[in-house]
Amino acid sequence: MTESAVCTGAVSAVKEVWEERIKKHHEDVKREKEFQHKLVRIWEDRVSLTKLKEKVTREDGRVILRIEKEEWKTLPSSLLKLNQLQEWQLHRTGLLKIPEFIGRFQHLIVLDLSRNTISEIPRGIGLLTRLQELILSYNKIKTVPKELSNCTSLEKLELAVNRDISDLPPELSKLLKLTHLDLSMNQFTTIPLAVLDMPALEWLDMGSNSLQQLPDSLDRMQSLHTLWLQRNEITCLPETIRNMKSLGTLVLSNNKLQDIPGCMEEMTNLRFVNFRDNPLRLEVTLPPSDNTDGEEEQELFGLQFMHAYIQESRRTEDQVNCLTQMPSSIHSDGESN
Repeated sequence: MTESAVCTGAVSAVKEVWEERIKKHHEDVKREKEFQHKLVRIWEDRVSLTKLKEKVTREDGRVILRIEKEEWKTLPSSLLKLNQLQEWQLHRTGLLKIPEFIGRFQHLIVLDLSRNTISEIPRGIGLLTRLQELILSYNKIKTVPKELSNCTSLEKLELAVNRDISDLPPELSKLLKLTHLDLSMNQFTTIPLAVLDMPALEWLDMGSNSLQQLPDSLDRMQSLHTLWLQRNEITCLPETIRNMKSLGTLVLSNNKLQDIPGCMEEMTNLRFVNFRDNPLRLEVTLPPSDNTDGEEEQELFGLQFMHAYIQESRRTEDQVNCLTQMPSSIHSDGESN
């Protein structure tokens, strides 16, 4: 072996040793950074947990986490140490998402995260079988997961002013205890089938959507006593509306209704209606009222107006029928002479 070959081999060996040392050094530095980051996260989580603990109160026997107008774009995993919480009340915090671990809060009764910037509802929400109220209005949610149907104790659901929700999964009809549903200011073009099949529903707001027509099966909602449909594009009402025996309040202002069906006279439980700002084909003027407490203007397009309109519509129809029959009668009299 020549001296040159021996020298080259020695250099290669030294190079390998140094490369190995450099590699090990980089790995050690990386591990150290990861460890430091972990310590920082642990410290931040502890600080966050301390702050969150300060927001926990007891009201009416419930353990409540209440945060208002304080930035919390994300919630730390350390929140799991407070898994006995029964209510979350987080408003105007800038919260971007509901944490994936939400399903581990098995004692939650009320989850109110309205007025944030949440874009989706995690499927884990379905694990909250004790949840009675879910309030997610004024967010940026576009779809609702079918897993929400597993929240079998749910009584109140509010998804108003999310702007882009256009449908609900049919599985939500399994929410047998749901009595209150707010879907106003979204993009619904019809009342979802899931809503029509909710057996206990009593209060429904679908105002400020894009409804053009109400389904003939509207009367499947037999428990409904309040229905808000203002600011839509509804052109007519189905005859089946007469079968909604529990309905006491019906708001139809700012639509495109051209007529009021006569069958609505049969709705004896109806206590309040509003037909204001609709292009109705007949002009009906109510007699002067002695009422001076401010309710007169409201009643102008209310229950009294509805009955007066239906009566006027019948009179107009009778007059038209008389006019159409008169020429044939005159003609037959002329022939007999």
